[in-house]
Amino acid sequence: MSFLSQEVFTTVIDSTPLISIDLVVENEHGELLFGLRNNRPAKGFWFVPGGRILKNETLDAAFERLNKNELGVCFNRSNARLLGAWEHFYEDSVFGESPSTHYIALAYHLIVTKNHLHLPFGEQHSSYLWKEKRLASSDESIHQYSKNYIGSV
Repeated sequence: MSFLSQEVFTTVIDSTPLISIDLVVENEHGELLFGLRNNRPAKGFWFVPGGRILKNETLDAAFERLNKNELGVCFNRSNARLLGAWEHFYEDSVFGESPSTHYIALAYHLIVTKNHLHLPFGEQHSSYLWKEKRLASSDESIHQYSKNYIGSV
């Protein structure tokens, strides 16, 4: 796996869709997990954990890396159920107002025990929220793309 320079990554974002994994995490009480986004796109919204799949990274490896980075625990993909693929279109990107970002997000539903997670704060999320599905659907602070997953879990 390799990481791209900002210049190259900007060209990629401007030219192609990014492929990501979104983690629709549900606890033993039927609540869904959302993190308050620190970065663009979707900065300032509650969003499900997840992230990009890197070049030459298998789906299994990406799933495990993202779980470790976003949840503090390493789950493997066989513990989750694929909900499907969604398209996300943003007018901004991690680098600012331009270029726009297009994601193809593979959403996975993962059921966890709440106190087994070690949710990291910092680069991606400034805080976390567990929310009942029925309440999350109408919460305006939760990004619509994350709310779109609720009907599939």
